[in-house]
Amino acid sequence: MPTPFKTSATAAVVLTSLMGGHSLAADLTIDITIPKIDTAEYHRPYVAVWLEGDNRTVIRDLAIWYENKKADGEGKKWLKDLRQWWRVSGRNQEAPADAVTGATRPVGTHTINVASTSAALKHLPAGRYDIVVEASREKGGRELVRLPLDWPPATAKTEETAGQHELGKVKLIAKP
Repeated sequence: MPTPFKTSATAAVVLTSLMGGHSLAADLTIDITIPKIDTAEYHRPYVAVWLEGDNRTVIRDLAIWYENKKADGEGKKWLKDLRQWWRVSGRNQEAPADAVTGATRPVGTHTINVASTSAALKHLPAGRYDIVVEASREKGGRELVRLPLDWPPATAKTEETAGQHELGKVKLIAKP
């Protein structure tokens, strides 16, 4: 009686096709919750997410959410309200990289997936890093949280923290 999978390579091909072509390499998932804030004038927050190394140096920007569709680039002038990101990365850029920018997000949980094959992680040396998430809201406040990351992850690991005002729960999942 023939077996359904004659080799482990065949099984891997079938498994990958069933998974929709997803890679089995190391990946990061960052879940960011934008909380509901009861206020008379609510504006969606600008958010920056970056990978930081020793001495708080930016290794890579992972996401910049701002009003990128405003006429005459009006939304860009408020990026400096993301103070920490602006000091370490933003002011050195003419415009945030297209690959990581997007519109502001509504209340709820939003996911950023970063594959090990992406430009952000492809040649990242092994070591200890932080994932930093900063939020700033017009007529609101500012908040910054950090999550530790050992790269590459030897085993699946989850780190969680929560902001107190502008950010809700922030969760980092690192998978080998």
